[in-house]
Amino acid sequence: MTQLPPPPVLVPRGRIGLADWLDAYTQLTKARLSLLVLWTTAVGFLLAATTAGGGSLSVFLWTLLGTALSAAAANMFNQVIEIERDAAMLRTAARPLPAGVVGPRHVTIVAGVFAIAGPGLLLVFVNAAAAMLAALTIGLYVLVYTPLKTRSTLNTLVGAVCGALPPMIGWVAATGRLEAGAWALAAILFVWQIPHFLALAWLYRVDYARGRFRMLPVFDRDGRVTGQIVVLTSLMLVPVALTATLIGLGGWIYTIGSILLGGWMVTRAVGLYRDRSEANARRVFLASLLYLAVLLVLLVIDQGTLTWAEPTVYRLVAAGP
Repeated sequence: MTQLPPPPVLVPRGRIGLADWLDAYTQLTKARLSLLVLWTTAVGFLLAATTAGGGSLSVFLWTLLGTALSAAAANMFNQVIEIERDAAMLRTAARPLPAGVVGPRHVTIVAGVFAIAGPGLLLVFVNAAAAMLAALTIGLYVLVYTPLKTRSTLNTLVGAVCGALPPMIGWVAATGRLEAGAWALAAILFVWQIPHFLALAWLYRVDYARGRFRMLPVFDRDGRVTGQIVVLTSLMLVPVALTATLIGLGGWIYTIGSILLGGWMVTRAVGLYRDRSEANARRVFLASLLYLAVLLVLLVIDQGTLTWAEPTVYRLVAAGP
């Protein structure tokens, strides 16, 4: 069996400047991924505020801050645990921990502070349900998903659960209840993440093999099974997205848009199945990002959240603290 590379030698770099610290924390907190988390949280909150009439600007901002800290904590703990494996992968070897920019003890302490502060702020300034969901997300990501990445290809499904929780946090922050709309958003995010991540994993399957991560494309050498699952889950997105229409969360704009977007996503997936090239995998990955962004925007617009007729954002401001 191939041996893992030895732990990276953390070479002290002396004093580092503010720009270095900002860059390090941007990578440690996975800022781009965290922005997606915040966007889905915000959508959940705004849709709940529109349909149920709850929420205020201060609660909205506390929700985003608490969720951001929770996401940052999960991502930082993940990188501490995976430092040796990250050092073995070309894509992640330059991250702050394996590169020796910061030490694991420092990151663990900061992550611990964030893990307490995130759910804590939600508990004090939002509600207990939002705090519990945030704590659940951290726990699943760090204690279940992260170790499972080295043990079973089913880790992708657990990761999808983690990614499905933020819109539920946003929804329950606005209403205090997990209603049908929250579950519909979570279902969309859950299914969406499977073709999204598998396309990425196919692109970096050699790197994942170096890190000894048990991702499906590492073992699916010809990519046939990976391609089949990408097509199947892309097809599933169409009816799953339409659940928002069935429960009254989406109107005709969203309905037509979701069907068109779903069809486009399926064509990209079929293209990957027919030709498992890196170019097609990249097309599926990028298409999935655009799919989710446009789908959620259509849902928000269709609910009147950003229209002049019923501006939920303005109502939140007017509601004040």
